[in-house]
Amino acid sequence: MVKTAEIKEEIKIPDGVQITVEGKTVQVKGQKGAMSKLLSHPKLNLAVNGNIIQISCSQSPRRKEKALIGTYKAHIRNMIKGVTQGYECTMKTVFSHFPIKNSVDGNHLVIQNFLGERSPRRADILENVKIEVKGENLVLTGIDKEKIGQTAANIERATKVKNRDIRVFQDGIYIIKRG
Repeated sequence: MVKTAEIKEEIKIPDGVQITVEGKTVQVKGQKGAMSKLLSHPKLNLAVNGNIIQISCSQSPRRKEKALIGTYKAHIRNMIKGVTQGYECTMKTVFSHFPIKNSVDGNHLVIQNFLGERSPRRADILENVKIEVKGENLVLTGIDKEKIGQTAANIERATKVKNRDIRVFQDGIYIIKRG
């Protein structure tokens, strides 16, 4: 088996985006906002050279380090896309008999009249995620792809049908578009 001495991946930093690396923390600033993420692994190194960010492993990289380099590259690309274009997720409220009413209350989404229940259900909204209620649709926007995805999962989990046949009771709030 041939061993490679070093693996190095590079990401070009687009105009209008500022990236700084302090220790193992990557900070990305752009026109939509700023975010930071801790990317720590003892064998991987991060460095910014001009308009290129380099992810490298110099100590006899193995399969795990090669995979982590690709993961870090994807995380940094997602951060760059988030601060330049932003992310949006569209969810649809589906009901057959009892009309579901959604409203935002601080950092919670309040789901009323789900399957005719008297007490409303609540779903947590993570920080820096904005929810806009447009009739039966919910539009989640923000710069952090992971927080938008987790907020959408919180909403889907809050409208989970329990103790009923899910083939018959298909009410809930579901993701219809990501991007």
